[in-house]
Amino acid sequence: MPRKLLSSIVLVLLITNILTLLFWNKDKPKEVIIDNEDNTVNEIDTKKPVATVDGKDITYDEWSKSLRKDYGKKQLKKMIDKSVVEKLVEKEEIEVNEKVIDREIALLRMTQGVMTKDEIEKKEAEWKEDIIYRYQLEYLLTKDVSIPEEDIKSFYNSYHNQYDFKAATQVSHILVPDMETAEKVKKELDDGASFSLLAKEYSIDEDSRDQGGYMGFFVNTSQFLPDAYLEETRQMEEHTYSGPIQSEGGYAIIYLHSKLPEITFTYDEIKPYVKGELALDDANKDLNAGELWDQIDVDWIYDEKDTVK
Repeated sequence: MPRKLLSSIVLVLLITNILTLLFWNKDKPKEVIIDNEDNTVNEIDTKKPVATVDGKDITYDEWSKSLRKDYGKKQLKKMIDKSVVEKLVEKEEIEVNEKVIDREIALLRMTQGVMTKDEIEKKEAEWKEDIIYRYQLEYLLTKDVSIPEEDIKSFYNSYHNQYDFKAATQVSHILVPDMETAEKVKKELDDGASFSLLAKEYSIDEDSRDQGGYMGFFVNTSQFLPDAYLEETRQMEEHTYSGPIQSEGGYAIIYLHSKLPEITFTYDEIKPYVKGELALDDANKDLNAGELWDQIDVDWIYDEKDTVK
């Protein structure tokens, strides 16, 4: 996969896990804080210590000042960057292909473990916003860079398979030695028992048992995904489990977490994005909105001499 594409994926993952910054407000004794790492919501009394270590309090004010000191400038720059790009995009006709967005979301989904429907929807909404921003930024940084058509075609011919996404399936299973046990497990599932707990109790697959039967994502053509599993999941809905099926080593009940469809591109569909990658390399640029600031009237609390990076 091209270096720029990998860097972009990493950037999206970093953006979606920014530390929540807190700001002191004397008129509001309580703050609702959302932790972006685990999506938990906490109500904090700003008048009380946020921690106590061997009798010594750490106050909310001390915590907030520390966050502003360590992360305030970076977070403010990130907010300005997005505002600058939004303003410049208003002057340009920039539309990001939905298939490109879907492909990048699918790649990010492959890096995640088990998530609920609500968690998936929330994550995908965040990812989509960041993906669109990233491609808009790439366009703004490279729109004046000329790349010969033959160079774009040559790069596409060499790497076009890496732009396509192969269909993939995310599954867990409970593997048991006989049909009698499989039917017992199925009945317990029907009665509301937890799939992961039953996997830990009954499954004979030592590789997945301790993970609640979780096997992970598999490209549908992978030799590691049993044919019987793939065939069964074709007719299943996401977030459902199957009945017992015969498999190598015994009988299995499968839980289908997600199905990601194949995504392919024609040359014309992917050409603008190949051009953008090549233009970034040619101009020796990173995805940094700082150099766009001089196109917009930007005034911030830090000194003008501060380097925008």
